[in-house]
Amino acid sequence: MEDIIFTPINFPNLTVKNRIFRSNIAGRFDNYNGSGTQARINFEEKFARGGVGAVISSHVPITIRGRILPNYATIECDERIPFWRKVGEAVHRHDCRYILQLSHGGRQRDMPGVENDPNKAQSSTNDYEPLHGFPCQAMTQAEIKQVIQAYADGARRAREAGLDGVELHACNGYLFTQFLSSGINDRTDEYGGSLENRARFLLEVIAAIRKEVGTDFHLQVKTNGIDYNDAVLFWKKKGNTIEDSIQVCKWVEEAGVDCLHISGGASFPHPLNPPGPFPVEVASKTYDTMLSSGRNTFRLFILLKFKALRPIFRFFWGRTQGAHPIEGVNVDAAREIKRAVKIPVLCTGGFQTASFIRRVISEGYVDGVAIARPLLANPDLVKIFAAGKDLPDKPCTYCNKCLLHVIEDPFGCYELSRYDGDYERMMRELMSVYVPDGFEE
Repeated sequence: MEDIIFTPINFPNLTVKNRIFRSNIAGRFDNYNGSGTQARINFEEKFARGGVGAVISSHVPITIRGRILPNYATIECDERIPFWRKVGEAVHRHDCRYILQLSHGGRQRDMPGVENDPNKAQSSTNDYEPLHGFPCQAMTQAEIKQVIQAYADGARRAREAGLDGVELHACNGYLFTQFLSSGINDRTDEYGGSLENRARFLLEVIAAIRKEVGTDFHLQVKTNGIDYNDAVLFWKKKGNTIEDSIQVCKWVEEAGVDCLHISGGASFPHPLNPPGPFPVEVASKTYDTMLSSGRNTFRLFILLKFKALRPIFRFFWGRTQGAHPIEGVNVDAAREIKRAVKIPVLCTGGFQTASFIRRVISEGYVDGVAIARPLLANPDLVKIFAAGKDLPDKPCTYCNKCLLHVIEDPFGCYELSRYDGDYERMMRELMSVYVPDGFEE
């Protein structure tokens, strides 16, 4: 009997060899100005070599003003096309597809960088981001049009680079969420108010991309099933419901999108994205990098730094986690959306058990799964499944240490127990992405 994990998934403009996608993760591997490095190529190729059907890039800024962190490769100018072509060629060597995620952080800008210091982040609103207190200003309609064109230009550059498609990062609190979410968008013009108005920005971006690249280039949208905007600060509005998201997904499908990728949470990080514990002991060492980014960051740092205060943070962070699983945290929302649309639906959320993945695909919850942390822990996870194992010998522990280290340290798995307590072995694995370094002796 054929294993459904290893059956191809067919989109209108793309075929992927199996149902496992590497979700959008990466570290600060690149140059400060947004040019890419060999380390990024090595990182992406590692997962292609491990057997995934497609790699979805990390967030790739369409403008410098819209980047989330410095040292992530961008696609804001034509000069970036040759680098992304090299990334695609490396991934394609392993019969793996490469999908570039087009991103704009909006007000959720962890570190603005020196180029952005004079400018507040762009958003749908003037309200500060609530957790960290990142400042922002509501975009004018002229700025909205400029950003729409920047998305279209980014898609055109991805196509010219020979990549296999693009994904719009329309979830997890970034710019599209700031327009879509009823818990964030407080505009009174045609981009705010009703759900139709709040979806206008996303739909206009989709239309602009289709005008720029045509209808024969893969385009997918990653979006929230449920916002859970009140998960940490319970006095905030809840944000979009599953019913809201279903309607948005119907409009997105009608606009010509080839696939939906379902996540959740109106911020990043979020108690349910990625689900699991928040490693305060790591955050107490790395969060200081962000102290100058927002008006609440020092207060949050104090809660993380001092052990006596950490229970306060854990209370707010953990209050919604108990009712939700870690593996498959978004599958129920994905199933509701899949019932309402005809295009394929992917879902992210802690997947690493073969039998569970088979079940959610075969029972019609989703058409494929996108995996981040468990693939970071085991880049050859697909080969492990192919060998007949249900779970890796050393599975991801969902500790989320990778999440907090990425701010200032090399990106990778920092769970020492997975290396049998051997710190040097962990360091060798973390540093392996920098070899080769792209320089010839």
